[in-house]
Amino acid sequence: MWKPHYEQFAAYNRWANGRLYDEAATLPDEARKRDLGLFFKSLHGTLNHLVVADRVWLRRLTGEGPEPARLNEILFQDFAALREAREAEDARIIRFIGSLAEEDFAASFEYRTLAGKAYSQRRCDTLAHFFNHETHHRGQAHAALTILGVPEPAPLDLLAMQRA
Repeated sequence: MWKPHYEQFAAYNRWANGRLYDEAATLPDEARKRDLGLFFKSLHGTLNHLVVADRVWLRRLTGEGPEPARLNEILFQDFAALREAREAEDARIIRFIGSLAEEDFAASFEYRTLAGKAYSQRRCDTLAHFFNHETHHRGQAHAALTILGVPEPAPLDLLAMQRA
């Protein structure tokens, strides 16, 4: 029940990120880094945040991988390096979801926030937040593309991937 649902979201995540990065690659670096008043300032800052957040959550979920110290940390100034990291994280997410047994999704796990506060939560609820968080910030990045002059950024709706 849970596994196919989250496998679809992991595949969607990679698909949507690829489309978003394809559009962002059409812009000059200065435009991607321009402060647009977004929560993470720029398109580049928002894309960095998504890699940061994925690394934080994957570290909590798997106990492996890097763990950034701040949610607004700029891991990569270079867009090509950022894209490479994004693709690696997307592959890592797919591998992680694929490694879970059906019963693992409803099981609770314990983790600490960056501030050190301890929580226990069902893995399926954490994954719902994880993928929803990606969608939320991709929406901001998609709007940033429009602000930066991309005439009609490619749609990122789950339905668009399902129909493709």
